[in-house]
Amino acid sequence: MVTNFAIGTLEEGDAMDKPVTLVTGASKGIGKAIAEEMTARGHHVIGMSRSHPGDWFKGTFVAADLADLDSTAEALARITGEHQVRRLVNNAGVPSSGTIDKLKITDIEGVMNVNFRALVQCIQAVLPGMRAVRYGRIVNIGSRAAIGREARIVYGSSKAAVASMTRSLALEVAKEGITVNCVAPGPVETELFLQNHPHGSEARRKIVGAIPVDRIGTPKEVAAACAYFLSEEAGYTTGQVLYVCGGLSVGQAPT
Repeated sequence: MVTNFAIGTLEEGDAMDKPVTLVTGASKGIGKAIAEEMTARGHHVIGMSRSHPGDWFKGTFVAADLADLDSTAEALARITGEHQVRRLVNNAGVPSSGTIDKLKITDIEGVMNVNFRALVQCIQAVLPGMRAVRYGRIVNIGSRAAIGREARIVYGSSKAAVASMTRSLALEVAKEGITVNCVAPGPVETELFLQNHPHGSEARRKIVGAIPVDRIGTPKEVAAACAYFLSEEAGYTTGQVLYVCGGLSVGQAPT
């Protein structure tokens, strides 16, 4: 359990007049790109993850283990008590791979805890504040794997749950000025992806060969999609799943 908090101190006039955006898993990869993008757009970003993002991070950091129910609840209580969160990006997630014959039933709970339970927990924490002002933007990070990929049974299922929840919640809060959308990336050049698929490897060549645009995506491209859903202009867009996948979902994603 992570219980140590490192909350940035707000200087007079610093973040008080800025839109506040909470990003989970903001320390690296897609979460880092989202935090950087929203900071560049004038938002005060609250980053929530196990480890501190580093010197590049200019917002408020809260340490929390999203796999732990109590750690997550404690962090969220402090965040919502000190900040008016009007935008939430549920980015944190854990990978899982393996075919059905190698799947350990005990692994399911760990993946679902981070990829789905923590996501719902974050939404429940910030929703009252959004409802109070009849405005909010919620973006959930899903995955192209949700529509089917070999050896991604648990991970794909957890992200399918995210997409389904996105649609249902969007209908629940639509009349309250709150939008809920999902960005579902395909293969993206994160630190973890590069570690598992180094340049020149057969594993990387196989993946790139299946992508219509013939390359791996970048975290910034995913962040740009999130930025639209988080914007003022996205008020008429809700309950949608946007695949940022280089064309991998064409002909496969639900219409």
